[in-house]
This record gives sequence, C-alpha cells and structure tokens, in this order.
Amino acid sequence: MSDATKPAAQTDFRQQALDYHEFPVPGKISIELTKPAESVKHLALAYSPGVAEPVRAIAENPEDAYRYTAKGNLVAVISNGTAILGLGNLGPLASKPVMEGKALLFKRFAGLDSIDIEVTHRTTQDFINTVASIAGTFGGINLEDIKAPECFEIEKALIERCDIPVFHDDQHGTAIVTAAGLLNALEVQGKQLASAQIVCMGAGAAAIACMELLIKCGAQREHIYMLDSKGVIHTRRSDLNEYKELFANNTDKRTLQEVIANADVFVGVSGANLITAEDLKLMAPKPVVFACSNPDPEIKPEIALAARDDLIMATGRSDYPNQVNNVLCFPFIFRGALDVRASAINDEMKLAAVEAIRQLAKEPVPAAVLASAGVASLEFGAQYIIPKPMDPRLCQRVARAVADAAVASGVARIEMPTNYMQD
Repeated sequence: MSDATKPAAQTDFRQQALDYHEFPVPGKISIELTKPAESVKHLALAYSPGVAEPVRAIAENPEDAYRYTAKGNLVAVISNGTAILGLGNLGPLASKPVMEGKALLFKRFAGLDSIDIEVTHRTTQDFINTVASIAGTFGGINLEDIKAPECFEIEKALIERCDIPVFHDDQHGTAIVTAAGLLNALEVQGKQLASAQIVCMGAGAAAIACMELLIKCGAQREHIYMLDSKGVIHTRRSDLNEYKELFANNTDKRTLQEVIANADVFVGVSGANLITAEDLKLMAPKPVVFACSNPDPEIKPEIALAARDDLIMATGRSDYPNQVNNVLCFPFIFRGALDVRASAINDEMKLAAVEAIRQLAKEPVPAAVLASAGVASLEFGAQYIIPKPMDPRLCQRVARAVADAAVASGVARIEMPTNYMQD
C-alpha cells in the first residue's frame, strides 16, 4: 500500500515516526562525557599520561575495570536483524533503529548506558565468536531480534563463553512479563496455574521461553498444547526441531479448535487475527486470553470481549488495558544484575522478577502513574493485572528482587550495596 492509498492518520503517524528519528539530529542516542575536559590538566588526566595509571591497575586486577571505566553501567544491545519486530529478516542495518530504541529504554528507565551493535555474519558460529570477542567491554549483553532456532544456540553458547550476563529479551523478557500477568489473571479468575489447560499459538523463541518459564512457575507440561504453522505439535510429527520437541504433546488433537475447547488459557505469540470469536466460545468458563502479536493481536479485544464477557484479556498494545510490554522487566533485570556484578541471569533471578512485577500490580497506584496512563483510577482486577510501564516503582522493586536473587543463588560477585533500592 502506497502512502497515497493509506488512511490519513496512518500516513501522519508514519511521518511523525520518521521525523522523530531524524530531527533535531539523526538517531535516538548519543555519547556524553562524565568527566571535565576543559583544561590541559583535565586532558592529561583523561588521556596521556594520566590514563596509564588505570591501565596498569586493570592489567594487575581485571576487576578494577569496574572502578576506572564505564563497564559496570554499560550494556551492549546486539542483533543480526533476522527477526525485527514483526517485520522479519530485514538485515543488521535495518535493525539499528530498534536497537537504538532499546538503548533509549535502558537509559530512560534504569539509568543504564547502552551501545547498539549490529552484526553481519555468515554463520551462527561467526556471530557467537564476534560477540564473545567484544564481551569484555560491557557489563552485560542484551540479544535482540534474532530468529529461532538460531537464537537458542547463540544465547546458550554466549552464556557459556562470557562471564557477564547474557539475556535474549525476545525470549526471557517476554516470558517474565507474560508469566507475571498470567499468574495475576488466573488469580483474579480463581484458577490455579498447576491445573490450567494452556494453548500456545506460536512456537518461536518467545513462545518456547514463555511456556518454559510458566512450567518453572508451576504449569504442567502435559497441560500445554503448542501450535505452529502446521497445527498442533504432537509426538507423532517428524518435522520438529529439538526445541519444539519439548512441547510435543501425546494427543490425537490436531486443530486449534480441538485444543482450545475447555482451555483455561490462550497465549498468542504468532500473528494477527488467527483466532475467532467462535474459537473463544469453546474455552472454559472465566478464560484468560493473552493475544500478544504486535501490532495486531491474534484477536482484537473488542471482538473477544463481545464473545466472552467473562474473560481477562491482554495484548502487546499500549492502547488497550493489560499491555504485555518487555520494558516492565529488561531494564531492571540488567540494573539489578550489574549492580551486584552478576556473572549470569539465572532462573532464580527471572522468577524473582516475575514475583516483583506481579505483586506491584496489587498495590495502590500513584497519581503520577494514573496521569501518565490517562486514567482516573486503576485497581487490581480484570482491567489491571500488570503494572504500567511508566510506574517508577518498577526499577526499585524489580532491580532489588533480581539483585537479591543473584546474591542468594551465588552468581553475584560483590555484596549488595548498603541500602540498595530501599524505599
């Protein structure tokens, strides 16, 4: 569709987005100085000869890099552009606006400096080697927009090779926020995760990570029905990779309609308009529907709520209640991990983030958050199961929970700072 045939509002928004990225200067991030550089003395300290002193100190003790450089507050956002948002494989350079956007979010929400790195490579091993070779520059690595199944191999290899946190946000950030919201939704509906029948439409990185984390939260693997583009993933299929095989259900059911019948939960991380009102009518009483495909969900909330007035609905969009948004967790997970110099982001830290996010949604909402959300009130319930992204308490609560879990699980390399993230 050309601009001439698009609706005016859509065309206007496109131009607004392009202008936002171009003016007053191109891009969304820049470098700022943290030390004075106004005199000959300053330059002598900043570069030659003064810079030799921290060089010698770091050569003797590599941990001193955290004292004398920006390493401890610096995150790399790295992509190869093979799975950009919902746009697909458009290449490394095309991913740069997204990676800059991620850097903006790190700074805005958690005060973390971030550099975006777009990698052109021939093989998966080339990508792994490139990232591993530069990892020492950073305090943590956020992998982004890398297609499945390569993303699983890449993250696993980099976790093994790097001694800093490596986190694929498309997998784990999505999973953490989904788990937090879903646990709260089931609580509101009076249901238990352990007994819930779950349908997951989609079998990529986000879907698999979401289901694996739900299992760690108490879901039963045999209660999960996952679908890919060929239908239900079951044990008699011979076309499954090792990651899909983990969710091969021993069932005779083959279609969405068969598995969604009497299901308690639907999680969509697939594509737009893939389920219907008639499908929702097959679900159990008081269902939970997370239709998280962006920008267009698997079913529009208006259609879903017209079909089922007893459901709780979440999407990935900010213009509907209950937005499943990764910004609720990834900046704060890195904040907590870097502040105790964690060597990794482990399951204990992820589960701590889930609990911190879900509990915050049960507390009274400050007036400033209501104003930023454009609503008069918010109260834990069907229309409010996940905190709003602009809630300033998220950094404090999630970072503290993650740091505590890092210390308790043995991956922290320094003690918790005194009065860290206290009220």
